[in-house]
Amino acid sequence: MISRRQFLKIIGGGFIASAALSTYAFAIEPLYRLRLKTYRFTPPNWTAGLKLRVALIADIHACKPWMTVERINDIVARTNDLKPDLTLLLGDYGAGMNLVTDYVHSRDWAPALGKLEAPSGVYSVLGNHDWWEDKTAQRAGHGPTFGQLALQRQGIPVLENDAVRLLKDNKAFWIAGLGDQLAFLPHAKYGRRHWQGTDDLGGTLAKITDTAPVLLMAHEPDIFPSVPDRVSVTMSGHTHGGQVRMFGYSPVVPSRYKNRYAYGHVVENGRHLIVSGGLGCSIAPIRLGSPPEIVLLELGDDAAV
Repeated sequence: MISRRQFLKIIGGGFIASAALSTYAFAIEPLYRLRLKTYRFTPPNWTAGLKLRVALIADIHACKPWMTVERINDIVARTNDLKPDLTLLLGDYGAGMNLVTDYVHSRDWAPALGKLEAPSGVYSVLGNHDWWEDKTAQRAGHGPTFGQLALQRQGIPVLENDAVRLLKDNKAFWIAGLGDQLAFLPHAKYGRRHWQGTDDLGGTLAKITDTAPVLLMAHEPDIFPSVPDRVSVTMSGHTHGGQVRMFGYSPVVPSRYKNRYAYGHVVENGRHLIVSGGLGCSIAPIRLGSPPEIVLLELGDDAAV
């Protein structure tokens, strides 16, 4: 039987540990940790001799104090230092939560992203929060959203169910971008009883006119079971790795597939999906075991299969 003093020590130690863990999850990992996550592989049906370095930036969620313009500038500089051939933005540029000291407007975060540099270009798609935070678009039932216009003013194309053919060392490949799958909120005020997306996978892939490899950007990974073998790699964000992730498991994942597509490199039936843990936070400013990350894909002959 333990003494009163031992009991109080146990309780006190538990309290201190809980406080330390909460402080780390709330104030350290979301703000001060930033890692580079690299995946090296050769996708199926890949063009021989084609080597690509692709940087992925997902889920910025610009707001103060968690994701300021200064912090975005630092992320951009670190991404440029990687010397990618191509940089892809996977959506959710707006705050995504109310626990902020101030909001960062698109007129501020978009110019920061406009400093991204890559010889094959910088391309983007929109995320659900880019639609949800635009009340005008929600009422109208269509875009363009203010985030889309802000990106385009910086010379960053927004691929809304569109595809672009590019060349690297005279070898062709495609970048395709899917509309968001959760763009329109169900709301009686807008006459919508169910979620509505702007995504058109079939229409997007119909724009691919040859057999060159296809890289598909889709903000939410839930589209992946419908993606055909024709696509070499699908790249997504949205989940933030669950924001809390321990021992490869996230208790809460914003996906109907839960942990199946929560994070990382997923291979199913020979098809490849990359889910970035993203950079910011939504709903609550907490990250634990899922630090903010920039993702680098090294695709090609010298990569591990």
